[in-house]
Amino acid sequence: MFKALVMEKDEESGLAAAAIKELSEDQLPAGDVTVAVEYSTVNYKDGLCLSPKGGGLVRNYPHVPGIDFAGTVEASDDDRYKPGDKVVLTGWRVGEMHWGGYGQKARVKADWLVPLPEGLDARQAMAVGTAGFTAMLSVMALEDHGLEPGQGPVLVTGAAGGVGSVATAILANLGYEVAGVTGRPETADYLRELGASQIVAREELNETVKRPLETETWAGCIDAVGGEMLARVLGQMKYGASVAAVGLAGGAGLPATVIPFLLRGVNLLGIDSVMRPFEDRQRAWQRLATDLPMEKLEAMVQPATLSDLPELGAGILKGQVKGRVVVDLNG
Repeated sequence: MFKALVMEKDEESGLAAAAIKELSEDQLPAGDVTVAVEYSTVNYKDGLCLSPKGGGLVRNYPHVPGIDFAGTVEASDDDRYKPGDKVVLTGWRVGEMHWGGYGQKARVKADWLVPLPEGLDARQAMAVGTAGFTAMLSVMALEDHGLEPGQGPVLVTGAAGGVGSVATAILANLGYEVAGVTGRPETADYLRELGASQIVAREELNETVKRPLETETWAGCIDAVGGEMLARVLGQMKYGASVAAVGLAGGAGLPATVIPFLLRGVNLLGIDSVMRPFEDRQRAWQRLATDLPMEKLEAMVQPATLSDLPELGAGILKGQVKGRVVVDLNG
């Protein structure tokens, strides 16, 4: 038997609620590898899955959410993994369509796992989680499109959130000048500790302008906001610079023109972390183990247990969670 946070739907109201339950291994879904989960985390998608209507992501109940987890292989029908191996999982619709990491055991396809790289333990891997993994993919995409230190400031929108926090720490550690955008003035000191050299108030970029091009300001951008802010930022990018788009906290629309692409050669790079091929995942996790300063990572961490998850899920949907939450499944 093992503990898990289970979402169960009330047939009368059609709404789901979370409760900690004791489950047996034979209740786990089909898969090649059974993992003893040590840590998980809380992402925006987790907040949606924990909501009464499942955020449009959960199809079937009862359901165990948790889109990320890290732990130790207990049993494997796949030659790539053996008992005792340390593994991490992000994406692949786990925690949405497939039972996820909010239980002390999980069973998944071997293709979905990545060996934990040397230099990272399970707790640190979940301090990274999907948010940090996405941040690293974004940095890699900007570098692959020519970004180098010394070219000018790199803008990070939603900088105090999960993706933004890790992106800020990685970029600063690699020698980039980081400008962090936040709508919460109280997070300015936190962002400076992560390495931001400039704090930009959200209001400065939230306002749409009629001019398709403004002064060339940013050498690169990791954008977790989308909407009007992304449209505005595109017109402020330096010639040939790139924006890595990772989120839509400010809306899914893009009220922009094509002028920045045509006159300044700006690139808009879409960053998907869910269905990313194994080779990209392995490369990103290896980079995280070397390029993310662990002391900065620790400064982002808010510890939690299974019983904290409903409240944290609601909080992250309201933008009230700073940095990274690490959920101890045995806590």
